[in-house]
Amino acid sequence: MTSATACTMTGAKAGVGEKYAAAADAVPELARDIVVVGGGSAGLAAAIAAHDAGVESVLVLEREPQLGGILNQCIHNGFGLHTFKEELTGPEYAARYVARARERNIERMLRTTVLDVSPERVVTAVSAERGIFRVRARAVVLAMGCRERPRGALDICGTRPAGVYTAGTAQRLVNIDGLLPGREVVILGSGDIGLIMARRLTLEGAHVACVAELMPYSGGLKRNIVQCLDDFGIPLKLSHTVVNVEGERRVEAVTIAKVDEHLRPIPGTEVRYPCDTLLLSVGLLPENELSRQAGVRINPVTRGAYVNDQLMTSVPGVFACGNVLHVHDLVDYVSEESAHAGACAARYVQEGAGEKDDPAAATELPIEATGGVRYTVPSFVSPGRMADTMKLRFRVGAVYQDRYVSVYVGDRRVSHRRKPVMAPGEMQEVTLRRADLADARPGDAVRVLLEDE
Repeated sequence: MTSATACTMTGAKAGVGEKYAAAADAVPELARDIVVVGGGSAGLAAAIAAHDAGVESVLVLEREPQLGGILNQCIHNGFGLHTFKEELTGPEYAARYVARARERNIERMLRTTVLDVSPERVVTAVSAERGIFRVRARAVVLAMGCRERPRGALDICGTRPAGVYTAGTAQRLVNIDGLLPGREVVILGSGDIGLIMARRLTLEGAHVACVAELMPYSGGLKRNIVQCLDDFGIPLKLSHTVVNVEGERRVEAVTIAKVDEHLRPIPGTEVRYPCDTLLLSVGLLPENELSRQAGVRINPVTRGAYVNDQLMTSVPGVFACGNVLHVHDLVDYVSEESAHAGACAARYVQEGAGEKDDPAAATELPIEATGGVRYTVPSFVSPGRMADTMKLRFRVGAVYQDRYVSVYVGDRRVSHRRKPVMAPGEMQEVTLRRADLADARPGDAVRVLLEDE
């Protein structure tokens, strides 16, 4: 939902596409050390870190008329507690990174849509000011953010009336455009944006009948359930889903039913809710069309790239960070991760050859998610290249209580820490030490799993 992204073109092919191939020689071409695709929190943090690491030729491409990405419409507070040790709104958080980028005179091109990123790190973009142009980069940082899953991806019976919005669209209507999407609202999905919009719409005078969640647990942060639902008396109906939408021109009612352990509606549990608006908060998907064009290998679980401990993808010199890599719950983690990606991109440019002259540093161990862990970021680690410590972030596949997060290198357990509660909606992390990998043998893997004791 943030930053520059791919533009769909009928009949387009890899590279600049057939439409532009004939006129390729006429396309203006620039050269920069690092191109950052996306000017949201991830892109800005990466660009600033790359500049501070000694690379001055950094270009940020952003399709919106201003930097900051999705944070510009997130007017609620709760941002910055980790990064700035104070509570900020989304625009305030973004403004601090925008100010840092301006202090460094980091080059940015706004209202610029990236059409293509090639495996050779040639970025093709278009804007009203420049037309179509290309930028040859020594390194590319992908920071395109994510998008919402729309109604078309859901199996909901009924007509297609007006009044069905994704939660992010409703957020923009209210916070940016000053428009109230409806008065009687039902929300499907308990992602953080949906929870926050339940409160926001209530404060604007709308009535939110309930939030229905397909799974037996919420997909959002616990604090958002308390502050956005409990504090306003909005019921959260777990193991429920929408089975019908009524209305021809406008939503008139939705029917919600309880689901069984196989997520199938249970006959006889249907409840009809008269309403004029249905909000969908049913998941976010990393915006990886450009990544695929570049030949980046995609993780089917996260829908983002497979990356190593430097956050470099399977394509040399192409890095990924933020929500285009995996969907985060806190923007502070996005900024931290993206700063690491920017610094590593700068190192790649400065060293020129990556690890081609250092076979020891190029030796990578796979990181395997198992035993209740859905995925890890990164997916590979090089003992000869990593810092003394590294944060390994992951999500679990269900709600767990009183479990231990264990890390094994081969058959040797190197970390074992108890966690009172873990839920899919909250990202977890464990610290991996370089010393723990010193004795790794060829063929060993790093395994992250949950254990009872």
